[in-house]
Amino acid sequence: MDDDAEQQHQSIPTPAAAVTAAPSYARTEWAKAFRTALTHDDAATRDRAVERGRRWRAVLAGMAEGRLRIGSRTPVEGLPAWVTPEVVRGGFATGAASAAGPLQPYETEAARRFGVPAERAALFAHCLTEPGLAWLSDLLDSGHYEVTLPEEAALLTVAWLVRTGEVAGAVDLAETLEPHAGTVRFLPRPSRIPAAAPGHVHRRTVADARRTLERRRPNEAVETQREALAVRNPFADDVLRHWLETTGTGRVLDVAPDEDWYARGAALLTRRRTLAAEYTRCRKHRDPKENLGILIAALEESVARRPLDPRRLGLLRTAVEAMVRRRGLPGSPRHADLRRRQSAQAALPSHHALAGLAARRLAALPQESGAVDVGPPTAEVSAGESRETALPVGAALPASVRRVVEGTLSAPLATLVERGVVPSAEVLAELVPQLVAATTARSYPDGPLRTLMAAHHRAFGNRRSLLLLNLERQVRAEELPWVRAVTAFRSDPDGDRAALDALRELGEIAVRSFPGTILPNPLVRELAVLVRQADLGAPLVEELAADIFMGTFSPKFLTSARVAAELLRGTLYERYYGIDYAAVRDLAVVEAGRNLFRSSDPRSAGARTSPGFAALCARRAEDPGSWSVAGNGKVIEQAQILTTHNLATLVHRVGITSGPGGWDGLALRCFAAVCRLTARLENHRRPMTTVKDAAYAWRQMLFHLSLCDPSELASAPERLAEEGARHPAHVAARLAPALAGLRLVADGGRFGPDGSAEGGRARRFLGWSTDGHWLLTPEASRRGPARRPGP
Repeated sequence: MDDDAEQQHQSIPTPAAAVTAAPSYARTEWAKAFRTALTHDDAATRDRAVERGRRWRAVLAGMAEGRLRIGSRTPVEGLPAWVTPEVVRGGFATGAASAAGPLQPYETEAARRFGVPAERAALFAHCLTEPGLAWLSDLLDSGHYEVTLPEEAALLTVAWLVRTGEVAGAVDLAETLEPHAGTVRFLPRPSRIPAAAPGHVHRRTVADARRTLERRRPNEAVETQREALAVRNPFADDVLRHWLETTGTGRVLDVAPDEDWYARGAALLTRRRTLAAEYTRCRKHRDPKENLGILIAALEESVARRPLDPRRLGLLRTAVEAMVRRRGLPGSPRHADLRRRQSAQAALPSHHALAGLAARRLAALPQESGAVDVGPPTAEVSAGESRETALPVGAALPASVRRVVEGTLSAPLATLVERGVVPSAEVLAELVPQLVAATTARSYPDGPLRTLMAAHHRAFGNRRSLLLLNLERQVRAEELPWVRAVTAFRSDPDGDRAALDALRELGEIAVRSFPGTILPNPLVRELAVLVRQADLGAPLVEELAADIFMGTFSPKFLTSARVAAELLRGTLYERYYGIDYAAVRDLAVVEAGRNLFRSSDPRSAGARTSPGFAALCARRAEDPGSWSVAGNGKVIEQAQILTTHNLATLVHRVGITSGPGGWDGLALRCFAAVCRLTARLENHRRPMTTVKDAAYAWRQMLFHLSLCDPSELASAPERLAEEGARHPAHVAARLAPALAGLRLVADGGRFGPDGSAEGGRARRFLGWSTDGHWLLTPEASRRGPARRPGP
């Protein structure tokens, strides 16, 4: 969930009411979907809005009837936590299971092949028979199956347990699944190809890319222009030539037309009607006020042998003169050159035609995985393809089509980042489950089980997060009954080392590739899986949502701050943000002991919290105690500052390094991100999201600077100023107080209690504000009256 106050719903009006979520956000989203379904021009978009509206109606109905408890990790009445719920935007469960709904085509085909009714309960029961278990066992050995939802791994796990001799475990698992066998899809889906090579990931499957390309439609504006260049303009030239035949001393109709002229004029009018019926995009010629429209109207009058009145004759002569003056006489060098260039432009293949060619190329590849080589699908049009499609030989695919195809590339993650297939940390988070799956599955010595658990983890990584309250946590893979059933069979002695290596590699890719971006929550969760696998005990914390924040933090936040204290005590980072890391360390020691005592007390219950850390963050944020989204954001930001939002943990506990560019290189790239974000503030109607992101990038920059050598740190303000000079002037003006504040602290100075110094010329850069942000004030931007941003 995005925690920005401008975009995020306020589902929790007060902390006291924060036990379950209010339906206001769901009503707003339903209304948006309803409006889109009624008004959008595109039919496919309307259809998607209808489906989105159906899901939001289900959310509202479930909340009203008490069947849904939004904010709980078991929000759907009757569904255990291990069933994957259908989740819509914001983490709201609809009340349905993702693996429910109508039978999939492969289930219907399986029922036909098995000779059982086309019902999930019948399929489930058949798979527990000897023939059904044999079919599942064959799938396990071949690896020719897909697991798109975690539940689709359940029956394969049953089969593996049976053939391993763990019949009791198989029976227990089947009994756990059986109450939901009539509605939930437990059957795996067969696949033509086995799983991808270990260590290789892909952003989209070949089938996904092919469908995306097949949905491409002609660009109406481009096709209208093409029609104008290829059809309307040549016809207009012919009409103009026809009228020019009547010029004597240079004026139209100085020469009386003959019968042949009238016959050819009638043929032009017939041709116009034919073209208008066949080519419907370009309508400019139908405008009677346009030059061509004037020529056509006059021709119709003349062919009908009606004399032109003085007004129409004047319009006709003016239009002819204007057309000749603008482009030259038809056939003249100037006119011929123009039409030659326009004809070449009109002959360029359309993007949707080239997208169709790329889709046909992809159709010849295995569909359920990525592509090992994207060179052939992105090559220029060959002679054979030209004969089949009428596309010109040597035509290149446009960048928009190449990007879709290149997204199928199956390669090491670092390669995809280097080639731009992974453009952001959010996209990186989408791919990480594929790598983590291979790493976690290594702990299973049995080959078929290892393949199954890798496929399951990839599917589990796509499970959408629920909106959770009261410090509840998301369901973990190891809680699912089919994963628990095979936990005892994990025995890879090198599993810890492999997990640590993968953790370090992923951490370095994320920090080096996207240094100005905080780690997205999905990526944090995957890294946490590797932390547990490596038995590292490194605390990783998620970004919290300001609109549902209840003022409390789990103990791992304080543990993370203690790690930061070990790394950053006495550094620029500690001085800039005014942190007493020695006090943070002492607080962590005290609360660790208190929590140890509570864990041994049978009377203690409920979610553990860190009241000391929460009080510290509230005090640093100058929280007035009254609830607001912006006030919550300020408290959460202080938690991110104290913990460095996982950077210290990755460096100090995981052991990631800066790479060839050094920490100062990462700091400069962070500041470049700050400048890019600040540049967007000019005339921005809703700027606070951008301000917040710029402040986060600034914080990342300070962390990297704090790890630099003293010589590099001393020259940092000047190098940052040089980087800022490469951006628009208003960027340097807006960031001047922030850079002045950095120089102040680097030279040993301090901010005042309000985060400013030198009469406001030096400022501490934070993202959240409850009373306007100095980055948007006229002193910073050198523009008109100050705008008061929303919370």
